[in-house]
Amino acid sequence: MAPIDENQTSHLSRRSVLSGMTAAVGCSLLPAKVLAGEPRLSPDDESFLDDLQRQACRFYWEQASEKTGQVLDRARNDLKGARDPRRMASIAATGFGLSALCIAHSRSYLPKADVEERVKNTLHWHLNSFPEVHGFYYHFTDIETGVRVPGVELSSIDTALLLCGVRTAEAYFEDKSIKQMARQIYERVDWPWMLNGGKTFSMGWHPDKGFLDARWEHYCELMMIYLLAIGSPTHPVDGSYWYNWTRPVIHYKQYSYISGNDPLFTHQYSQAWYDFRGKRDKYTNYFENSVIATKAHKEFCLSYPKWYNNDYWGISASDYQGGYTAWGGPPPQGPIDGTVVPCAAGGSLSFVPHDCLHVLRAMRDKWGKRAWGRYGFVDAFHPAADWYDKDVLGIDQGITVVMAENLRTGLIWKTFMRLPESTLAMKRAGFHGQGLA
Repeated sequence: MAPIDENQTSHLSRRSVLSGMTAAVGCSLLPAKVLAGEPRLSPDDESFLDDLQRQACRFYWEQASEKTGQVLDRARNDLKGARDPRRMASIAATGFGLSALCIAHSRSYLPKADVEERVKNTLHWHLNSFPEVHGFYYHFTDIETGVRVPGVELSSIDTALLLCGVRTAEAYFEDKSIKQMARQIYERVDWPWMLNGGKTFSMGWHPDKGFLDARWEHYCELMMIYLLAIGSPTHPVDGSYWYNWTRPVIHYKQYSYISGNDPLFTHQYSQAWYDFRGKRDKYTNYFENSVIATKAHKEFCLSYPKWYNNDYWGISASDYQGGYTAWGGPPPQGPIDGTVVPCAAGGSLSFVPHDCLHVLRAMRDKWGKRAWGRYGFVDAFHPAADWYDKDVLGIDQGITVVMAENLRTGLIWKTFMRLPESTLAMKRAGFHGQGLA
C-alpha cells in the first residue's frame, strides 16, 4: 500500500480553524422575500453548465474507490481516467460526491445502474466498515482501508458534509437498501456528545487529546451541523441551540450582511442542501444574505483593478503558489495576489447567476487551455504569474456542481428538503416562510 503523506492537508481542516474564531453578535438585517421566478438561462449558459457539471461528476466517479466509495481529497486535473496515486480521502469530498452521483444519475452522465451500485457500496462500507466514534468520522483516511491519517481529528463539520450527501442519496433513490443504510448512518450520530457539555458544538475530537477547544460559535458553514442535530430523530439537540452562535455583521460600501471574517465558501456550503429561499428566522433570510455577500465579494475583488475585473474575479479558501491559504474578503483576508479561485463564483451560481455565469464563462474562454482540464477548472490560477494549479479539490468541485444544479433545476434543494427532518429542524429552529407551513 502506498504511504499517506502526513504533511498533506486540506483547506477544509484549516477552514475549520478559521471559522472557529469568535465574533460579535449580529442583528436582523434583511426582509424575507421569495425570488421573483427562476433565472432564465440561455442555451449557451446551459451548454456551459452541462460541461461544468459533467466533468465535475467525472471526478467523483474516477477519483473514488469502487470498494469503499471514498473520494480523494484532491487529484491532478490532467489525468486520462486513471486514479491519482495519492491515497488520502476526504469524508467531505465523499459527501459532495454522493450528491454529484445523484446529479449524474438524473442527467444520465453515467450509466444509472452503475451509479446506484456505487452508492450502495459507499453506504454499506460507511455503515459497516468505516471506523466511527459516536457516529462521527475522521476527516482524512486512506481511500481503500479507512485507516485514519495520523493526527487527523474526528470532525463535526466534515461528518455533517458527508451526512448531507448521504441523506440526499436517501431521498433521491428509490432503492430500499439505500434508504435504510442512509437512515442508519444518520440516526446513529450522537449529537449531544459533540457538544461536550457546552452550548455550541466542538469542531472535533482526538482519540489521544479529547475534544478540540475550538467551537462552532459564529456564523459560517456551521448551519448544517445545527440543523442536522436539531432534526435528528434519535439523538437531537433542542431547537434553542440554533441561537447559541453569534451573527456578526460586515459593513462594506453599500452592503451590510451577516458574516464572520471568513472566505466566501462559508455562505455557500450549508445552502448547497438546505433551501433557505423564502424562509427566515428572527435574524434574517440567509439566502438573501448570501446574495448580498456574493455581490459584496465581487465589488471587493474589483477594488483591486490591477488584478481583477468583470471577466476575472473571485477568491475563496484554496490552493495558491505558496501551497494553501484561506483568503477572501471583505475585509481582506490572506495574501491576496491576483490569483483567482473558480469555485468562489461556482459556489455562488444560485445566488448571483448572471455575474457568476459571466465570469466563469469568460475565464474558460480566455484561459481554458491552461485552466480547464479533465474535471473542469483547476482549483486556482494566476495567469499574470504563469501559474496554473495542477490539482482539483473534491470540496471545491462539489460546491460548484451542486450549486450549478440548484440553479438549473433545484434538484438537490428539492430532494434534500423532501426529508421530513429537514423542514422539522427549520421549524424547531424558529424558521417560518415558504414550505414550512
